[in-house]
Parts: sequence; C-alpha cells; structure tokens
Amino acid sequence: MLDLFAFFHLNLAFSSIEEEQRSEVIQKCYWPMLNLACEEKIPIGVEASGYTLEVIESLDPGWISTLCDLCDQNIVDFIGCGYVQLIGPLVPAEVNAANLRIGNKVYERLLGFRPEIALVNEQAYSEGLLQHYLDAGFKVIIMEWNNPSRFHPEWNPEWRYLPQAAINQHGEKISLIWNESIAFQKFQRYVHGEIELNEYLKHLEQQLGDTPRAFCLYGNDAEIFDFRPGRFQTEAVLREGGEWKRIAKLLRHLSNDAQFQFIHASSVLDLIKQPNSLNPLALESPEQPVPVKKQEKYNLTRWAVTGLNDLRVNTDCWQIYHSLTDNCEATEENWKELCYLWSSDFRTHITPKRLKNYLQRLGNFKYKMLSQPKHNCFADGKTVLETTHSPSGINSSSQLHKPKGNTYTIVTNGRFLHVESQHINLILNCRKGLAIHSLRFDDVCSTPLIKTIPHGYYDDISMGADFYSGHLIFEIPGKPKITDLEPVTPVIDEICRGLIIVSGSIFTPLGQIKKKIFVGIDAQNKPYVKIFYKLNWGKKPIGSLRLGAVTLNPEAFDADSLFYATHNGGYDIEKFFLNGRVVSHGAPPSFLVSASHGLGVTADMVVLGDQKKQIYLNIQKSLCSAIGLITHRNVRPNFFSRHIFSLVEMDETSDRGIGSVANSFPMEFVVKISAGKGF
Repeated sequence: MLDLFAFFHLNLAFSSIEEEQRSEVIQKCYWPMLNLACEEKIPIGVEASGYTLEVIESLDPGWISTLCDLCDQNIVDFIGCGYVQLIGPLVPAEVNAANLRIGNKVYERLLGFRPEIALVNEQAYSEGLLQHYLDAGFKVIIMEWNNPSRFHPEWNPEWRYLPQAAINQHGEKISLIWNESIAFQKFQRYVHGEIELNEYLKHLEQQLGDTPRAFCLYGNDAEIFDFRPGRFQTEAVLREGGEWKRIAKLLRHLSNDAQFQFIHASSVLDLIKQPNSLNPLALESPEQPVPVKKQEKYNLTRWAVTGLNDLRVNTDCWQIYHSLTDNCEATEENWKELCYLWSSDFRTHITPKRLKNYLQRLGNFKYKMLSQPKHNCFADGKTVLETTHSPSGINSSSQLHKPKGNTYTIVTNGRFLHVESQHINLILNCRKGLAIHSLRFDDVCSTPLIKTIPHGYYDDISMGADFYSGHLIFEIPGKPKITDLEPVTPVIDEICRGLIIVSGSIFTPLGQIKKKIFVGIDAQNKPYVKIFYKLNWGKKPIGSLRLGAVTLNPEAFDADSLFYATHNGGYDIEKFFLNGRVVSHGAPPSFLVSASHGLGVTADMVVLGDQKKQIYLNIQKSLCSAIGLITHRNVRPNFFSRHIFSLVEMDETSDRGIGSVANSFPMEFVVKISAGKGF
C-alpha cells in the first residue's frame, strides 16, 4: 500500500493576482479546498504565510475560524513558512530569523498554535537555513526531492518515499519530508484536463512498492484551480464543472482503491522505524548550492537579478536592512515591513499596478529608515571615488611613481601596467580594459593566485580562449557581446597612506564604463585590490551582465582540496569542495534563461582556495546586490576554476513592456580582493 498525502500552498501575495481579486480567490479556491476536506473526510495539508492569513482574516474571518475547527478535528494539517514567502538563501540571516519569528507570532494569534512543520519557501534551500528552522521551533521541513537527488547519485532512490533528516555544516539535523515537483505537475495536468485519469494513475502506480512508503500527491499552489492568475498566455482554460470537483472525484477514486491510503503529512514520520529512514542528508551540492523546485529555469537568479528590476529592489532592501541593524531602536514592526518588502512575489510576474504600489511603499520605507543612502565606494573607511586628485599619466614604458607611506613601484611595460610593493604584485592589461593579468600576494604565496589564463593553455579545444580576470561581460540575445576588454589610457591617482587608484574609461554601444582599480592596505594591515565599476548606461539592460571575474591560477592551488565558500541566508559560512566536480552556475538551461544556479553571498563574501591559501572576495550588497556564479571543471593539464558576480540575468520575467520601472538599476559595483591562509 502507498500512503498518499497532499498539501495546498496558499499565497495571497501571488505575483499576478491583483489585490481586488483576493476575495475572489478565497471564494473560488480556499473555501472549496476546506469544503473538500470537510465533506470527503480526506486529510489534507494547508500551508500559508502569516501575511496570507492576515489578509484572509481581514476579508473573510469565517474562513480562519473554519480552518481552526478543521485543525482541531485533525482533518487539516497546518504547515507554516514564516511571515512572508521570501527566498531565504538571498536574504541576511537576521531577516530569515525575523521572518520565522514574526510568522510564528501571527500563527499563534490567528490559529492558537505554532506549526511544527515548515515548507521551505519556493523549495529554495541552503544548509544555512536549517538553524533558523530549529531556532524557530520547527520539527520538520518539507523539501523537494527531485533537484537535490539529481546531484547526489549516491542516494538510494527508495529514500524518496520515507522521512529523512536534513543536516547542516555543524551536524545539526531536522526531520525531512519530501515534496515532488513531477508529482504536483502531473496532478495539475490532470486537474486542468491536459492528461486523462488512466495516464495519471499509471504515474502513481509506478510509486508502489513492497515495503511501506509515503508519496506526496500534491504540494503546490491552490490558486490555480478554478481560478487563473493570468501569469502565462499558455494557462489551461477553466474546465466546466469545476476543478475542485474534479480534485474531489480523483481523491474519492484513490481512497476507494486498496492500493492507496490517505494520511497527513505529519503522519509520514510514523515511518521513521522503517529501514532506509532518517538518513542524514546534505541537500546542497557544489553544482547546486541552493536547490530550488521544478525544472532548472527556476533557480536562484529568478528572485535575485532577473525580473523587471530585482537588482534595484534587492539593493534597496539591503540598505534598509543595514539601517535596522545599525539602529538599536528598530522595532519588530520595522522588521516585519522589511520581510514584506523582501517577498518573492514582488520579483517575478508582478502586475504593473502592484509593482507601482510596491515601489512607492519600498521607497517610502527606505526614506524613513535611512538617514542617508550609501552609494559610494569606500576604502579605508573614507569615501574616495568622488575625491579629485592630480592625475599622473603614464606615457613612458619606464616611468616610475613612488607615493609616500606604503611605497609602491609603478611601471609600464608594453601593454602591461605593474603595481608592486613589499606585499603585493599586480599586473594590469591596459589593452584589455585594465583586466588583471596576474595578482600575487607575497605574504600568502610566491606564485600569483589570480591571473589571465592565455589562449592555448588548455589541451581541450573548447577551452581555446583567453580567460581574463577582473573584467566585465554583457551578453545580449542575438547581438554581439559587450565587454570592457578594450584599450584604455590609465590615469594614476594617489591619496594619503599609499592608496593607489588606476582609472580608465571604456566606451560601449550602451554607454560609458568607468573603471577604477584600488591598491592599498586595509585596517587589518592586509593588502588588497578593489575593482570599482560605474556604468553610465542609462537603463537596465536585458541580457546577462557579469563582472569582477576571478580566474584562479591552477598552478598555485592544490586541486584535491580546492573549494569555494559563502553564506546563503545563514549565520555560518557554507563550504563546497570542487575536486572532481563539474560546476557551471552560469550555464543557460535554455535560450530564454541565462543562468542555472547561483550563490546568495548574504554576508558580502565569497572565499576561493585550498587548505593552505585562499582568495577573499568582498562586495557591498547595499551598493549593488549582486550574486555569485562558480565555474569549475578538470581539464588538462589541471583544472579551470573561476568566480564571477552577476548583476543581471534573463528569464521570462525580465521584460514585459512595463516601461520606465525597469530603467533604474544600481550603476555602481565594487569587489575587494584579498588573500589569507588557513581558512
């Protein structure tokens, strides 16, 4: 016998549903769902954010009362997710904690209890989130099987039918129940009339086995039955007779079949004594550090750097976040508002009317919370980008420049500009937009850790190119790519304490790129290089905009212990080993979608390196909320490994003709590069 369970995800913040349609959604979708459970006496799960329950309470308080009654009668299992549906791996740890904390307060107020089961929002999981769920009192999470298992071929396929345990970097565990994207998509297709009953039953019968097992029949949106949000032109037409009635008919058919039995999601835990249960599983992987539900076009970039202006609104939210953490008088209502503004649905198929209202609300709250915006690049705690200095043009191949304090030697040699001190050796390629030809940190390694890998280095003809560092690439569908790899005449500035600035301008069809390279010593007496970009492009482009590339010198690192590390919404850093892996976060899964995976970088840092030496990449999310992309593969004579930041990616949410709202995006970006030992 196969135990079946189902839960319905309720979301009145649904991107393409207008606020005035919410009462209609409650009547057409939410009431039929509760009536189905009540009339058929079939256990179901109901999952909703605290915000969705607050809206329902304001529009139809009787629905909340009925939900509570059905929970008391054990007909409905309530599943939580936090105050709003936000993408945990993209927001700071304190915001994730606040979202779950505030959500629990709303659940307790409206339902009289705090749920013990949580659905991971959009099934976007990182190991750093696990601690938040434990801290908030959750005993179980629901996560999709399909994507994590794809990159864990060592997993036993039978594990998908039994409760398991998700484990984080510290060995902490939480019970795990599986959702199934293929299963809920099959369910939707049947209810929408796209497949017939015999075809659907064939899929279910494939899940039968000789041992006790449970399977998630459905775990997705409730608003797509007997209502069409209008997200896609290809949405199925509404079926005559009612889709909730079709669901009820299907559930009756299955409950009368001796092969199946309906249970609550929480009852899946009754199978923990079965063999193959409660295996401690790391759901993440180097290839997919943040698993997300459904096919690969649904990935972390979807809420980070696509949409109409995701980069802009995420950057604004980061600025508000810093204002709250810096303000000891910030209230719980302030944190609640920030959680609301970070909701995922404002970043995908948001309607023009709702987007306009959202941007106004975001702008008003930002103005209220920020004493002054911070849009400048900082070095040694001082604003330096707007400071004017007397330029020292380099026209001679032997010209030297020796500033006071931390002494540098600056020499031009053909197309290369050398900046050297007792701690650092930087070579910039002036014919390629001040790209980093090589970068050596003498206190860490006598070999350059970062470099441009020249054409012909790799045996594989598919790698027959120059692989630069510290450059920009913008790819436009159907058009030649735009880069900053153009000749520049560098200008050298000097400010106090031996900070060197090398500047250059590149002109592109989209407008001017101003680029500045800072070389200095930070407050911890560590040498660094900063790359600063200002894009005078006028509007947000459609395409893939990536910059600040760091290409590792394969001759400087130990391939066996090579790793990358960053934060993805948790308090602690997450570490991923690369040896033997093929990682390609920036690879397009389709012509319409430009990237497959990404890194949240929610503590402003990415680490690359091996057990003895590391490169540290620090950015300012409140200046520009970029995400990270890793590429790695073994290729003779050793390996290719690179990290690059993404400011803009492309998917079906990117351009829907909504106009000027898409034209504002952060024009400035800075990454600080330093090095260390023994991470």
